[in-house]
Amino acid sequence: MTTNAEHHRWLDLTVEEALEPNLPICDPHHHFWDRLNDRYFLDDLYRDLGGGHNIVSTVFIECQAMYRQDGPEEMKTLGQTEFVQGLIAQNTSGQYGDTNVAAGVVAFADLALGGEVERVLEAHQSITDRFRGVRQITAFDASPDVPRPRPFPEGLLGDANFREGFAALDKLGLSFDAYLYHLQLPEVADLANAFPGVTIILNHVGGPLGVGPYAGKEDQVFQVWKESMTAVAASPNVVVKVGGLVMPVCGIDWRDRPMPAASRELAQATAPYYLHCIEAFGVERCMFESNFPVDKIACSYTVLWNAFKRLVYDFSPTEKAALFHNTAAKVYRLS
Repeated sequence: MTTNAEHHRWLDLTVEEALEPNLPICDPHHHFWDRLNDRYFLDDLYRDLGGGHNIVSTVFIECQAMYRQDGPEEMKTLGQTEFVQGLIAQNTSGQYGDTNVAAGVVAFADLALGGEVERVLEAHQSITDRFRGVRQITAFDASPDVPRPRPFPEGLLGDANFREGFAALDKLGLSFDAYLYHLQLPEVADLANAFPGVTIILNHVGGPLGVGPYAGKEDQVFQVWKESMTAVAASPNVVVKVGGLVMPVCGIDWRDRPMPAASRELAQATAPYYLHCIEAFGVERCMFESNFPVDKIACSYTVLWNAFKRLVYDFSPTEKAALFHNTAAKVYRLS
């Protein structure tokens, strides 16, 4: 097993200067956690932010960590929000840096609880005024060779109890972060059409798969994904996080090489997916994301954002402002 120190030494084999260092960035997708031999706290984030990009704010996204150990089952996820609120308090001391870390907080509450979830959502709101919405991972594929991040059943987005809980998001003015796999994208379109008042943020460009039965079928997967994403784009309340393709589940294990990829290679490999999202949804409904520290398995924070900047180097200043900051700030209602 590779240690964190060994991995950081590997990441340091590819070092780049930040491109367009003055461009304001809101990173709308990162995590904090403390797991066995795997810690990512405020100081760890700031070390990654220190590579030269102008990260002015971030959004914390739930990650199945730091839950309460005791109390009612449905309330245990409040522990994560309490933990993040503590990090927010640390950050406002000014001792770490100037980034508005966790300017928005997206937590987990099980919407399958139906109407009962409303009190859970209100409890999250009582912990922090930065609470913006819920992420419920519903990634599912029938193949045992495809990871299932959460043990939720197939077709959850269409479940009656889930939709009753989803209505509470509409009532409270909250958003929904969706992470699923590409064959489930029609479920997102159906949900979005049923709840036009709820903003749905599609994580990791809709989760194209490249493992198990999808390995070696890149062209076929891309065509299915492309058609589905174009259909989802017809729902104006869906926006997309452009990133996450360096996860091994997408088909390439970037760790299996002598040194990390440079930003030019990353940009070239991800361009078909990322540029189609921007074309289909428009810059006002797309936001680049780091997905750190998950995507740190492939490259450094500086290299990752350089790859995004290379993808859109010929875009207008207004378009870049939307993709790197304004869309995220608007969608997550950041001050």
